[in-house]
Amino acid sequence: MNSFFADQKVLVTGACGTVGRELTRQLLEEFDIEELVAVDNNESEIFFLEQRHAEASNAKFILADIRDPYKVSRIMKDMDVVFHTAAFKHVVMCERSPFEAVQTNIIGVKNIINAAYKNKVNKVIFTSSDKAVNPTSVMGTSKLMGERLMTAANSNFRDSRTCFTSTRFGNVLGSRGSVIPIFIEQIKRGGPVTLTDSDMTRFIMSIKQAVRLVIDSASIAKGGEVFVTKMPVIRIKDLAEAMIATLSPQFGFKPADIPIKIIGFKAGEKICEELISKEEVRRTMELQRYFAVLPAFRSLYRSIDYSYDEVISNCVDRPYSSDNEIPLSRNQLNDFITANHLLDDALSEKSHPADRYWPDNGDKNQQETTALDTECGS
Repeated sequence: MNSFFADQKVLVTGACGTVGRELTRQLLEEFDIEELVAVDNNESEIFFLEQRHAEASNAKFILADIRDPYKVSRIMKDMDVVFHTAAFKHVVMCERSPFEAVQTNIIGVKNIINAAYKNKVNKVIFTSSDKAVNPTSVMGTSKLMGERLMTAANSNFRDSRTCFTSTRFGNVLGSRGSVIPIFIEQIKRGGPVTLTDSDMTRFIMSIKQAVRLVIDSASIAKGGEVFVTKMPVIRIKDLAEAMIATLSPQFGFKPADIPIKIIGFKAGEKICEELISKEEVRRTMELQRYFAVLPAFRSLYRSIDYSYDEVISNCVDRPYSSDNEIPLSRNQLNDFITANHLLDDALSEKSHPADRYWPDNGDKNQQETTALDTECGS
């Protein structure tokens, strides 16, 4: 894997988001790349990210917005690999401002595609979301459109050698906006810990695992496919109970003192999480660490051999949904939390809001918790 990136020039958009920041770290510290260009439109955060990697002489940090096609094209000159993680990812904010979501999550992807084609980039990897599967929100719909644009780019450019591919994964536990920092704040206050539904299930993984699999996908991508990361499943109620048992004594409470309150679903929320839809099953291959969803419409101008190493099966018989998978046991969940230092990392962050609300619901003081509405790149 390291040999794939040897002497490569790599661009990361959304470098200050949870995925982009970890992607930047891993590429600089664990891979022998020639140059890394990290881009974000957050002035303060890109400044701090540059300070964090001040000793990396092969890194450049640029303030730019993917909505600016001319700036994107200039930045992408001479790049070999592009990881596109920049996006609006919060469901509530995208519902409130759908036109803004379109500008960043759809037009922004188009700008990345056109710049990559113009500059003859070798590979472009787009980070998508579970919410792109049978979307029920603006954010999910915009991410699905991003996937389709990537697949279309791989199909429609006559003389392009650029490989456009998407990766789709679920919830990154401990990331900004995830449920772990929310639960921590609620436990710190003595409860209640709020759940939307006691039967809710979600796919999970750590940020380091998610990013490493995104990096790995660059080396195996053929073009136009969507890689779906295999992930363990948890019940959100089990996570809440495990965190209460572990953390309540640290804040001066007994576990029995912290109640769990069921508050009901917010608009657009699903009881289970989908990573492969029923329609996609018929064109999906199973690999050791991924599923590869092949394009519904193949390339118009080139023949692509979708042969991968470590193929388990050339066909899949059911949708990849969290309600079809066996959740982690309580012991397995505790081991996962401990091994990935999820509580330690979350506790070290600055104070996080404990309350959430759906806009215009008539009561902004009502506590609502998004059940693992995490980001997939910012």
